Amino acid sequence: MKAPVSWMAKNHVAANLLMGFIMLSGLFAMMQTKKETFPEMSLDQVQIQVPYLGATPAEVEDAVCKRIEERVRGLEGVRRVRSTASEGMGSVSIELERGADMDKLLDDIKNEIDRIDTFPAETEEPVIKELTRRNQAIDVVLYGDVEEKALKVAAERVRDDLRSSGVISQVELNGVRVDEIAIEVSEEALRRYGLTFAQVADAVRRTSIDLPAGSVESEDGAILLRTQGLMRSGREYEEVVVLTRPDGTALKLKDVATVVDGFEDTDLVSRFNGQPAAVVQVFRIGDQNALDISAYVHQYIEDKRSTLPAGIHIGYARDDARILRGRIDLLIRNARLGLVLVFICLSFFLDLRLAFWVMMGIPISFLGAFVLME
Repeated sequence: MKAPVSWMAKNHVAANLLMGFIMLSGLFAMMQTKKETFPEMSLDQVQIQVPYLGATPAEVEDAVCKRIEERVRGLEGVRRVRSTASEGMGSVSIELERGADMDKLLDDIKNEIDRIDTFPAETEEPVIKELTRRNQAIDVVLYGDVEEKALKVAAERVRDDLRSSGVISQVELNGVRVDEIAIEVSEEALRRYGLTFAQVADAVRRTSIDLPAGSVESEDGAILLRTQGLMRSGREYEEVVVLTRPDGTALKLKDVATVVDGFEDTDLVSRFNGQPAAVVQVFRIGDQNALDISAYVHQYIEDKRSTLPAGIHIGYARDDARILRGRIDLLIRNARLGLVLVFICLSFFLDLRLAFWVMMGIPISFLGAFVLME
């Protein structure tokens, strides 16, 4: 240990060059260090969701949850299995043993679920995903005393703008109800035209669908064909032909039913500043910087204010970057105070020049640590 110190004392230029290299490398590494309010962590859990529309919690438990539990309990690496049965939805959470291979176990779970062939016909495709802790950066809020549809359309445009920005990767729309087109068939109209409910349902099912139409070979290659008939608005459904009479006239869906283009019937209410609101949640993933995301969103909000429809306002909430900036500022203030106190204490016992260089050893050591961490 004495030999390197003695050599550095005799070769001032080399020591100064090494110090400069450590400082420059440390500053560069510090700027590249990921800044986040809370560290990322793996929850070691897998969630399985199976929609079973119209079923009671007891039916969901017997027909979905128990059958999934029987399949996954014996898998290697599974520590605990919990299930929740609610109206129209069965959810099973699988907790992994510490150190278990998530990718392998996720594949095993998918294989076991695919082997279950006793699910009721009314169930939809199971959704299997790894539970991860997402770091929320900021919420963009659109609010105003306007119709729910107009507020949702404006929020969807903001969501699409942020997704395509190149700075933000994960954005979700929250605080608004899911779109739903309800077809309310009149029993009196069915009797009047001699129809059944099944005939009306079959007509809608046959008309509103996307189908592959094969392919066409050409000199440049194969061209895939697809018919796009899936309807997305209530007006389109009103024009569905339910019955064609012998004289060529058509009986349309609007003649036997009322089509309501609205929202899912839930008790979801979202308000901001006392007015109806829609929330666009912005998340930070990977090596993205929360400070950069927050700065971009704030600038986007300022630019977007003048282009919004009348009656709709835009703002922000839950900006986690403020917490991060506060912690960084506190760290810098404490570092400055600490260096000053060290210099003052050393100056009582040492030469001022020597006290200065001893004090400089503290930040240089920290910068060297940033280099090693990178």
